[in-house]
Order: sequence, then C-alpha cells, then structure tokens
Amino acid sequence: QVQLVESGGGLVQPGGSLRLSCVASGFTSDYYSIGWFREAPGKEREGVSCTSIRDGRTYYAGSVKGRFTISRDNANNTVYLQMNSLKPEDTAVYYCAADDCGSPNYWGQGTQVTVSS
Repeated sequence: QVQLVESGGGLVQPGGSLRLSCVASGFTSDYYSIGWFREAPGKEREGVSCTSIRDGRTYYAGSVKGRFTISRDNANNTVYLQMNSLKPEDTAVYYCAADDCGSPNYWGQGTQVTVSS
C-alpha cells in the first residue's frame, strides 16, 4: 500500500523560506515520478514541481521557477521542496503526489503553507 506523508508546512513572512518533505512508502522500486501540487482557496489544484522518471527531467510551474527547488533522496524515499522568496500568493495546501507527473495516482494528505506578515 503506497503512502505519502508530507511535513514542513507552516506560517512564514513574505520573502521567507520553507522546506517541505514527503516520505514515500509502499513502492516496490524507485521507478516512479514524484512531485508537488498545491491548492489555494477558491482555485484549482495546480502542479508546482515534479521529477519525472520517464525522461529524467525536472519540471517547475512558471510562477515558482527560480524560487523553488525540488530534490529527491532515493536512499530515504524522500522528496523535498525548498521554497525561497515566498509570496502571499504561494499560500495553499501543498500535496505530494506520485507516480506520474501529469496524472498521479497517489496523493498525500497535504500540508498548509501560509505566507503572511
């Protein structure tokens, strides 16, 4: 049974940083894509960043490119999202998702990120 457990959300001032973590369990190998989505109040869920196992590339939404960095630690089955220069519009529930960047089948429970002064 696949499980994704996120942590690291919280309240941060504009311009600040947070690092989200997602621990994956239940996969039988490392051959899966994994990434992050977010959902802000009143908005549709959107993809933020993903590491694709299909083409080995890393993808970022235009709104976060240059500010967010995704990284993956296969030894510990963990994916991270380092978020710098946070803006109020980054406020959302952030979800870890696997096993496909476009249409993931597995989702975490979400972690709240609030950017406010």
